[in-house]
Amino acid sequence: MSYAIFKAVGEQVKAEEGDLLRVPKLEGEPGAKVTFDEVLFSADGDDYKTGQPTVKGAKVTAEIVRHGRGEKVVVFKFKKRKKYRRKTGHRQDFTEIKVTGLKLG
Repeated sequence: MSYAIFKAVGEQVKAEEGDLLRVPKLEGEPGAKVTFDEVLFSADGDDYKTGQPTVKGAKVTAEIVRHGRGEKVVVFKFKKRKKYRRKTGHRQDFTEIKVTGLKLG
């Protein structure tokens, strides 16, 4: 089993070939190819490589499947006996990608 942990728009993501992943919003149209060069860790069976800070020559290639928005997160602020209540919501934008290839370096 080979996999890689890479950095995508500030988040660390674990990927195997063929995985469908959600990452923070990326630029590009659905069907476009994306390459992530910041691979922090890679594993191929019992062969592990840890980056200092990244693994040299390693990269993850993926294809953009779609863009979307996540579930709503409700934020409620409240102070007792002060008539203070604030209710807001937030939906995070995401991009769904399909991992097409792993080059483990």
